[in-house]
Parts: sequence; structure tokens; C-alpha cells
Amino acid sequence: MLKITNLSKEFPVEKGIFTKSSLTVKAVQEVSFQIEKNEVLGLVGESGSGKSTLGKTIMKLLNPTKGQIVFDSEDITDYNSRQMIQIRKKLQMIFQDPFASLNPRKNIFNTLAEPVKVHNLVKRNNLNDYISDIINDVGLNVDSLSRYPHEFSGGQRQRISIARALILKPKLMILDEPTSSLDLSVQLQIVNLLKKLQKENNLGYIFISHDLRVVQSLAHQLIVLKNGKVVESGNANQIFKSPKQKYTKQLISAAFEIK
Repeated sequence: MLKITNLSKEFPVEKGIFTKSSLTVKAVQEVSFQIEKNEVLGLVGESGSGKSTLGKTIMKLLNPTKGQIVFDSEDITDYNSRQMIQIRKKLQMIFQDPFASLNPRKNIFNTLAEPVKVHNLVKRNNLNDYISDIINDVGLNVDSLSRYPHEFSGGQRQRISIARALILKPKLMILDEPTSSLDLSVQLQIVNLLKKLQKENNLGYIFISHDLRVVQSLAHQLIVLKNGKVVESGNANQIFKSPKQKYTKQLISAAFEIK
């Protein structure tokens, strides 16, 4: 479904108002991997390791410095924003802070209706039923649709963000720290919801997180990033049971308090 080859993203270092610097920050360096249909890839590492930058680059929210992105057999590496419109139906992203990613001036119905109308997914007379089904799928009732983002808890807002991504029937979703701002009980609810939706909708996930406990419960594959580079990658269960690299061992030890 997705093949990433030697993907890199660099940012220029600002030197001053009248002078330019030739220095760059190498946020992502030569990353390669692929995801099959219905597979979950866990992307882990410390803060600043390049996880979110990699996710945004795959989404083409950031343009890659070099490398190749092939999604659903289509090379999207050099696609512009207009060309990406049709890709957005199949490739969606969920962010860490659901409140910041929801329009406070729109109620939930209009928030969910907007992408459906943009992509002309259903006929107007079927729109209400379509949106009602989606909101039910993420564990919220239809009465929620007339309310606004500030009227919901953090976990409920994240469910709404999931519904907004899910409503386009994507093939792959990139989840950037979707549970990190939630308390433990709500985290578990969201993880269980994501598992259910993945099975019901044949979804693939790239699950970006520094919480290895959450990643372990979801991921088939695992990539460990440090300073923008892949330190270790492979079968998630094997890495969690027997990590090869010192950095991976340190991350797992810290997450699971192994002495």
C-alpha cells in the first residue's frame, strides 16, 4: 500500500535578516519501509527524533528533500496540493491535539459534512444517514452532531477527529500521538476503538508515538527513530521481545521499567 524509499527532510537554518545560511537541520534521513494492506506500523522514538516530521512528509504536508513516496501504486513524491486532493480520500492523518484540529465555529455535523461535500462522496439526501453512521461507529450518539468542539471532553474530541478521517473511507491513516494528551483510561478506549475500526474497515495505520505500551498493543511492524535515522526495524513482536540495538533496549526498558 505504501512504499517509502530513502526519504529525507531537511530544514534550512536561519542565519539573519540579510544573510542566508547554508546549514540545514536533517530532521529525517534516508528512511525506507513499506506497509502492506491492513497492516499497522509503529513509529517510535524520543521527542525530536523525527517521527512527526516523517508523518507529515508522507502526507505531503511537508515536501521531501529527497527520496520517493509511492502510495497505492502511485508515485506522489512530487505531487502539488491540487494533485493531492484525490489522494486525501485514501490517505488521512489524525493529530495529537484534537481541539486544535477542529474548527471551533462549526458544529460536528458541518465538520464531518465538509469533506464529504468536497469529495462528492454521497448524494445530498443520503448525507444525514451517512454522517450518523460514522458518528455511531466511533462511539458517539447522533445528538452530538449539533454540538461544538468545546462541549466535548478530550477523548470525545479525538473520536470526532477519527470520524472526520474515517468519513472519507481511507485506506491508510497516519496517527500522530493520538492518545498522548489523554488519561490512561481514555487512552485504552481510543486504542480499542482504533483496533475495531481497523478490522471493520480494512485500514492500515502508521501509529506514531513515544508510548511503547500503546504501540505494542497495535503494531505489526516497528520502526525505531533516533535523530531522524532508523535505528532498528522489523517485526514488532520480535523487537519488543529481543531488541538488538542499545537505543531500542533503553526505550523498551524505560517504557516497561525492566531492571
